[in-house]
Order: sequence, then C-alpha cells, then structure tokens
Amino acid sequence: MTVPRLTKLELRIMEALWKLGPCSVREIQECFPEPGRPAYTTVQTVVYRLERKKALRRAKKIGNAYVFEAAISRGAAQGRFIDELLGMFGSRMQPLMAHLIESGKLTLKDVREAEEALQKLAKKERGDD
Repeated sequence: MTVPRLTKLELRIMEALWKLGPCSVREIQECFPEPGRPAYTTVQTVVYRLERKKALRRAKKIGNAYVFEAAISRGAAQGRFIDELLGMFGSRMQPLMAHLIESGKLTLKDVREAEEALQKLAKKERGDD
C-alpha cells in the first residue's frame, strides 16, 4: 500500500489517532490545545479527506457519530516524510546530516546507534543472523 502525502494538519490528526487509538471527530478536535483549536467542521473535513486518502478508516458507528482509526502506521508516515525530505536534497544525506550536526540536533550517541543499526543490517544481508 502506498502511504499518502499528509499535510501538517492531517499529521496532527493522525498523531491523535496514533496516541489515543480509535476516536470520534469530537475526540480528535479536543486533542488540540484550546488556543488555536481548529473548528469541529474543519477537523471533520480533514478526517473525511484522510479517509479518502485511506490514511484512516471508520471503525464503528455510535449513534450518529463515527469512530475512526488509523489505517497507516506512524512509522510508514514518517518514512514517507523522510523520503520526501531527502528528495529535496537530491536523495543525498550529507546536506541533511551536516545541518543536524551544525544545529546540535545530531549527537554522538545518535551516530553510534546508527552505526549499530547499519552493522545489524549488514549482518542480516550477509546471512550471519
């Protein structure tokens, strides 16, 4: 299944579903902080858009309200976003890594964890596992 491209508001709605599990539109709307909370109808419109994109689905109906659940995982959505981000750099990691290092957002611990993950992947590819 192809993971759809998500807008910032769509991602925030998906975050509510990933965090809380199945929710109604009202429950999703109430996850937003009070100042700047989007209107119920705005959240409802975006939820229906996410349903058309197959990012979420109707889980059940309670009275006249639908309960929605995520149809894609957080990891899949993050992977799509990272692939798009890398695409902006011509699929080169170096500019992104340089920025993360210069901004102090990439630590030596992060690098070591990445090295360990690469070593595990290499072992798995060789069949040492």
